Amino acid sequence: MNTPSPHNPFANTSGDVDPTTAHQAVSAGDAVLLDVRETDEYTVGHAPGAVHLPLSRLRDGAEPPVDLGQRPVFAICRSGARSAIATQILVDRGHTAANVVGGMHAWHQAGLPVVDERGGNGTVA
Repeated sequence: MNTPSPHNPFANTSGDVDPTTAHQAVSAGDAVLLDVRETDEYTVGHAPGAVHLPLSRLRDGAEPPVDLGQRPVFAICRSGARSAIATQILVDRGHTAANVVGGMHAWHQAGLPVVDERGGNGTVA
């Protein structure tokens, strides 16, 4: 297990993070939220500021299209299954990563914001 540092406060993550903690860390710029759902799912509703990279592309070797620096990646999907796979891929590539437990369903149930592709109110299917 890694030791937390000022640059990576989530280095000792167990591999899972709840939606509220993920939202707070992403909002503060301390983490990157990576949405690994398919494009049609992402466009109708995603977390503000989420970076989109479908699991299929991640599996094919694509990296998140942002500079991660020392920030951990919190992977999210609809329910948590695909993002668990994405988390393991990212960890295997040397990134610090955690799965957002319950995915966008849990995110929405926690009352956290969901936007569509135009920035309006989004939905979670």
